[in-house]
Amino acid sequence: MNLLFAILFYAATVILVGGIAYRIYEYLGTPAPLKIPTTPAPTTTGGVAFRMFREVVFFESLFKSNLWIWALGWLFHVGLALVLLRHLRYFTEPVNFIIAFIQPFGMYAGFAMAAGLAGLWARRFLVERIRYISTPSDHLMLALLLGIAVTGLLMKFVMHTDIVAVKAFFLGLMVFEINPLPAHPGLYLHLGMVVLLMIVFPVSKLLHAPGVFFSPTRNQVDNPRETRHLAPWAAKFEAKN
Repeated sequence: MNLLFAILFYAATVILVGGIAYRIYEYLGTPAPLKIPTTPAPTTTGGVAFRMFREVVFFESLFKSNLWIWALGWLFHVGLALVLLRHLRYFTEPVNFIIAFIQPFGMYAGFAMAAGLAGLWARRFLVERIRYISTPSDHLMLALLLGIAVTGLLMKFVMHTDIVAVKAFFLGLMVFEINPLPAHPGLYLHLGMVVLLMIVFPVSKLLHAPGVFFSPTRNQVDNPRETRHLAPWAAKFEAKN
């Protein structure tokens, strides 16, 4: 199992990093021939940066659209961010002061993450118009994320495992050494779902994480009267003619 999980994590990391890099490369090359910022939109670059900050951190557009979905989504994302930061202790030695400080907050953030996911998944069953447009992949992503959250909480509060050995395993992977993992079914299930999430991430709707920065409705300055908007590919075409 030690060798199997080592191979899986190496492969999943390559797929995750390479897949996201390729997607970002595609986003950078996608034409944006029209000036289409969602109004009211900022008229300066600084205003666009501040708007993007509000969108990424506070989900501003979702807040204005639907408070219930905003609350569930923000609860999940904040919980996920704290959980990920808490897990950095498994990849650093010594542990940074900030990472050590957020350990108790990250531990209980797992409950917030699970609650937000459960609410978002229930919405896909209970709201008719959302149920109609939901696809199997939507349910798979929510089930996978919820499974990771639940198994993580179970290992913390119910089925304890040797976290020192877990940390040794991941620190070893970073220097291409394979150390033993605890023989723990819950840990195997948790890590297996994490590997699966890493593999499917670059081809899933979860790519909205980096994709939001490339949305022309959010990253464009509202200055069509002052500056003519010309996509790079269109400028090359125009120069030839």
